[in-house]
Formats: sequence, structure tokens, C-alpha cells
Amino acid sequence: MSGKARPGYVTVRGAREHNLKNVDLDVPRDALVVFTGVSGSGKSSLAFGTLYAEAQRRYLESVSPYARRLFHQMPVPQVDEIDGLPPAVALQQQRGTPTTRSSVGSVTTLSNSLRMLYSRAGDYPPGQELLYAESFSPNTPEGACPQCHGLGRVYEATEASMVPDDTLTIRERAVAAWPTAWHGQNLRDILVTLGYDVDTPWRELPKKTRDWILFTDEQPTVPVYAGLTPEETKRALKRKETPSYQGTFTGARKYVLQTFATTESASMKKRVARYMVSTECPACRGRRLRPEALSVTFAGHDIMELARLPLQRLARTMAPYAAGTAKVSAKQRAEHPEKLIVTQRIAQDVMARLDVLLDLGLGYLALDRGTPTLSPGELQRLRLATQVRSNLFGVVYVLDEPSAGLHPADTVALLRALDRLKAGGNSLFVVEHALDVIRHADWLVDVGPAAGEGGGEVLYSGAPAGLKAVTASQTRRYLFPEEAPPARAPRPPQGWLKLAGVTRNNLHRLSCEFPLGVLTTVTGVSGSGKSSLVSQVLVELVARALGHEPEAAPEEGDELEQQAPETLEGHITAGLEGIRRLVRVDQKPIGRTPRSNLATYTGLFDHVRKLFAATKTAKSRRYDAGRFSFNVAKGRCANCEGEGFVMVELLFLPSVYAPCPVCGGARYNAKTLEVTYRERNVAEVLAMTVDTAWEFFADEPPLRRALEVLRDVGLGYLRLGQPATELSGGEAQRIKLATELQRAARGSMLYILDEPTTGLHPADVERLVAQLQKLVEAGNTVIAVEHDMRVVAASDWVIDIGPGAGEEGGRIVAAGPPSAVATIADSRTAPYLKRFLAGRHSQP
Repeated sequence: MSGKARPGYVTVRGAREHNLKNVDLDVPRDALVVFTGVSGSGKSSLAFGTLYAEAQRRYLESVSPYARRLFHQMPVPQVDEIDGLPPAVALQQQRGTPTTRSSVGSVTTLSNSLRMLYSRAGDYPPGQELLYAESFSPNTPEGACPQCHGLGRVYEATEASMVPDDTLTIRERAVAAWPTAWHGQNLRDILVTLGYDVDTPWRELPKKTRDWILFTDEQPTVPVYAGLTPEETKRALKRKETPSYQGTFTGARKYVLQTFATTESASMKKRVARYMVSTECPACRGRRLRPEALSVTFAGHDIMELARLPLQRLARTMAPYAAGTAKVSAKQRAEHPEKLIVTQRIAQDVMARLDVLLDLGLGYLALDRGTPTLSPGELQRLRLATQVRSNLFGVVYVLDEPSAGLHPADTVALLRALDRLKAGGNSLFVVEHALDVIRHADWLVDVGPAAGEGGGEVLYSGAPAGLKAVTASQTRRYLFPEEAPPARAPRPPQGWLKLAGVTRNNLHRLSCEFPLGVLTTVTGVSGSGKSSLVSQVLVELVARALGHEPEAAPEEGDELEQQAPETLEGHITAGLEGIRRLVRVDQKPIGRTPRSNLATYTGLFDHVRKLFAATKTAKSRRYDAGRFSFNVAKGRCANCEGEGFVMVELLFLPSVYAPCPVCGGARYNAKTLEVTYRERNVAEVLAMTVDTAWEFFADEPPLRRALEVLRDVGLGYLRLGQPATELSGGEAQRIKLATELQRAARGSMLYILDEPTTGLHPADVERLVAQLQKLVEAGNTVIAVEHDMRVVAASDWVIDIGPGAGEEGGRIVAAGPPSAVATIADSRTAPYLKRFLAGRHSQP
């Protein structure tokens, strides 16, 4: 290729980001360009790491140095040159902001329009003065309810919440809210000094005593005699013996509230939050606003009632006002003609925004739905809707799997939205695995042929039809299937897990039967109620019945700002005897810091460290396995404390993470790195990909087995030391699945997965399905919420929820083997499943 730029094209020369092998590429502007290839092949490195990063760098060079500091800046890409690149906007898959103060309304800016509508055109009670738009926001001092500060709930630590078991004595840790370990023991020792009885069951102590211990604000400082009995302590006090130390008492409630408000530790905050109870705020009745804001209505609703309507119903409410056909009295027309103009103008703007959201299949969401409860796919489509309305021209939109979490029927609406952006004079660079989106592309870039070191090359760049001739492409055989998938006989159920009276979100008194001992997929359009049924109610009911403690979700953010937990409505009527253990494999991160990685999470690293500790050199130096952990001081580099890099703060430029000058990024000190196993030190082993390590540890059965499973779920391209913070939700879920697959326990387990194919190429989906089938063959039950027809067709039983989303869903439309569900007329899934089973994988 010549180095000259082609008119109308973006030209890339010498891209070497991550695993890219000096790639040259020309892609057209003003077109839908799809980057595809197996997971880990390098397509994101090309689309995001190179093209978007360079577009952002050029844009930020044009803004003032001060403003540049406000942006999250990507590293400068490793590339020789890029020509013809317009400004870029990235829409990536990411979890919602971990606070319920961020909502659907704030992401789409619809809340701003509604506040303006209520301020300028709402129906005020007689004599009330005009309120500004800020007064209708629970996130401002002008609008927030003064009692609950705009949260809608009030929180308190009660005796029942802090002392869950009142048959215990104080010595037996009746006051569960107190800290564990030394601090808790210190508080109990102080009570002994103060003369309180720590050996009588809590319930038998006088109320006055119980109240003082739990609720006092007094903080007496007294001598503490650690390890002495109450009698010995009494004698020591009388004799004025020298105490172990002086201890200061803190009441349990004071400790809980103070820790919650001041701790920097997320785990501490989570622990004390367990001892607080939340109730609906009595002042605003959970509606978060001041009374004067709630007294203003529009179309008969206060603003919080309108914000809780599904977007479909909100659109029906607003439509007559936008069209100017809403009933208005002659008196109102005569007295406030300007109000009617304002109402129509704002209602038209709201309707235009709602139309895009409804077209993207998001009509089941409500404006006050918190972003932590949204899937990454939902959040990306909300942002996409905002961009469709922005009417920008000449921009490159870089999207990361916009079809993730989408039912094939919803993908049609997504493609319409992408076409609207393209028609507005923009270019679209999309990283995608969904075959429907790939077929819709104007230009296809296939990266591969394999993952990691085996990828990084552009196999094909051109119109989609041309890929048919590229034999090295793994995408080709799925895009142009030569035959229908082989017919398979579904396994017969070994029993039934029956639920009744299930009520949650849009599910009302639902009864449902899940077959045991088989692979079941639960399908339905986005928002139909699949996740409510499987990932929420089924998980909670089975966990409760088995005595497991259900996981607290969401994991992050300010617990006080999270929505109240849903009450569990529904019960198991039969089938529990067929389940011994529940395993939920979700997409939550496997760790929140770079110190957590693939090798540590799966337990692989324990074996690796033992191998190094067993070498001659390690034995002669008396190094144990702990020496080879980068979290332990004796083995790690003292300069970077085992991080491998140091951050260099450059005020007006992106902060640079430079390899540690002492260890060169190895994370270990020089003495530790002198120990080698088969001529490799521990840092070199952590830098290996799973595929490379699988060959390297060929003679180590426990390691070989663990690495084999990681390869089987399509993760061969990941490095053993890849930090948890760099992993996508789909990768985290597959690491958890691989960890489960390694365990020896087999039979009578219930595995629940939520869209396990997220971020997977069809070739990797096939490998994942093979692993799920292995779980079932070992006598387990697998239930997966899934949109990928390849998984649905390979399952033994399908439960289709719908027919639509939100209020139009929540019913079981079809249940049976895939071939039977494919024939159901009411099912939105049936036509796509039918076409897949027939070997025609395009849109019906």
C-alpha cells in the first residue's frame, strides 16, 4: 500500500497497539464499518486503542491545557500515521455510575426537560409562587426533601438490627454491629471495666443497660486489663494496678453511623450497612422532593409519579400536549396563552427524545430507574439515543458491541438508529460479533486469525460479501453457513423445579417450571422479565431454601444511595430435593484493583508459586511460596510495592504509567527474579498467555487442567497476570465459569448464567456451549438467560418470556424444546430460532 491518503477514507499505517502486527488499513468515511474477529484478536485495539485514541488526542490538543485536565485521556496509540480521521465520539460498554442519583432521566437529559415543563407549565395550587426547575430535582438543596435529603428513605440502627441474636451474651458477640477482631474485643473489655455483665444473655439484661451500650453518645476512657476475668478486673481496679492500656468506649449505633459516614474502605462500609434498617421517608413518602414541588402537577401527576411511568406510558401521556390536542379549558386558554406555547414546545422536545428511546426497545424503562440497575448494553443504547438526537455532522462514532444484551428483534431497531446517525453525515466504526450487524455493514474489517499472539492481522477489509473467499477467517463460516446445524435430540428432564406466585418488576403472580438435569435457555426481548425471573427471583428463592446468604447487589457505590431491596414474592412448590448447591455465574468484576488477576482468582497462581518454591535455588535460600507473591513485602519490588509501574503526573497531559525504574515492570525484587523454573522467572510466567502457559506447563497436570478449561471457554488469549480491571464483564463471567468447571464437586448443582455469550465471537460461543453441555452431562442443571440463537438451539428446553417488554411482557409465551418453541406464533423469538434451525441465519 502507498502511504498516501485516499480521499473519503481513513488511512492507518503501522498500527502496533497491543497485539497488532504493524497493521496498514484503509476504511471509508460516512459508512458503517464493522470490526470483527474472535475474542482477543485485536479488533478493539484497532477501533478503540488506535483510531479513537488518536482522534481524542488530536481534539484535546486543540483545547486549552487547563480544560485538558478535565478529560479522561487515553494513552497515545502506537501507530506511524493516521490520515483523514474526523473527530470521534466513543460509546463503550460500561457499568452504570454506582449511585441511584444517576438515572435514566439524567443520562438522557429528559429529566431536565420535565423539570422545565413543571416549572413553567405545571398546575400550581392557588397562591403558590413560581418554582424554578432546580426545585423539581431531588439532587439539589432547593428540591430535596429536608428529612431524607432526596434519597426517599431514612436509615437508622435499631436494637434488632445491631443484635440479631439476643440469646447470645456480650462475650459471645451479641452486639454483632461492633467491629470484629481486636477493636470489638477492646469494647467488650471496656464494658467489663465499667462493671457491665458480659456473661448474661442479652435479652436478660435490663433495658436501661441495653440502651446505654447501644445508643449512648458518651465516650468514657477507662483502664483496660486485657485477658482478665471480670472478678480479676475488679480486684485490679481496687489495687490500682497498671492496666494493659487506656480504652475509649463507643456505643454501637455511634460506631455504625460514624464508620458508615467516614470510612474509606468499601468492605467496612458494606459491613456496617448490614446493621442499618431503611424505611420509606415519612415526610415525602419515598418521593424524594419537598412538599411544595410535589404539589405542582401536570396531566394530573406530580413529577415523581411521571418519572416512575414506563417510557411507553410517558409517551402516551405527552403525545396530546405535543400535538396540541390536549383538553384545555377556555379560561386557561384566555388567561395563560403563553403557557400553552411553552407546554407544546417542551412536550415536542420530550416526544422527539422518547421516540428514539422507544425505537431502541427501551420503552420498558422509567426515568427514575437508577443507572446501577441497568445492564451495560442498556446504558450504551441510552447514550446512543442521546447522540441520535444531537444531530452532529461529520463525526466518527466508535461503538463497542452495541447489540450486547439485545434480542434479535431489538437489533433491527438498533440498526435503524445507526442508519440515522450515518444519514446525518457521520461515520460509524463498530466492534461487533452479532451476525445481523455484520451483515448490515457497508465495510467489514476482519481481524485475526486467532486470539492474542495468534491474531493482530487484518485478514480482510472490504464489502461483507468479499469475506466469503477468505479461508483464514473464522468469521466467514458463520457469516456464510454452508449447512444447517446438526439436529440433536433434547435430553429428557430428570425432574422439575416449580415456582409459584412470582411477583417482581413486570412479573405478576407468575408460575413457572424449570426442568432439572438439562440445559435451559430463557429468552425474550430486552425488558420482557427474563432477568427478573432467573437472575433475581429464582436465585433468591433457591439461595434462601438452601440456606445460602444471597449476594448483596449492587456491589459498589454509596449503600445509602442504593434503592431499597425488593421484597421476595413467590415460593418453590417442588423440585428442591434435586438441587444440592446453587452457583451463580454473573458478570460482576472478579476484583476491583490491578492486584487481582486471572491467575490469583482461579487459584492457578498457588500452584505456580509452589513450583517455584520447590526449585533448588529457592530451597537453598529457604524461600517459601509466599516469596513469589507480588502482594507480600519479602518478594516484591520495594519501589513500586508489586504494582509493576509508577504513575507520573503530568499536569496538562495524560498521566503516564511508566514501568517501575527498579524492577522494569516485573513487580518482584531482583533476588526473587533470580529463581527460575525451566529457565523462566515468576514475572515471565505471569506475562504468558493462557495458550502459551498451557504448552509451558505440559508436565504439570493440575496446572494443565486449569489452563485447559480457560482455553475451552475462549480465554486462551488472556495473560495469566492480566489485571481484573482490564477484563470485560463477559471475560469476568467466563473466568468464574472456568473456576467452577475445575472444581471436583459434580452432580445436582444448579448453575445460573446471565447472557454468558456477551462479547463472544460465534467460534467462541460454540466452545462455551460445549462446556455448558459438559456440566449437564455431569448431572447438573444449567439455566441461562440468553439471546444468542446458537445457544438457544443447542439447549434442551426453552422458556420464552414476553411477548413484549415492560408492561407488555412478564408472561410465559412458550416453553418446550427448541424445535417446538420455533413454531409458536406469539413468540418474538420463534422466527429467529426457526431460521437458525433451518440454517438461514439472517433477519426473518
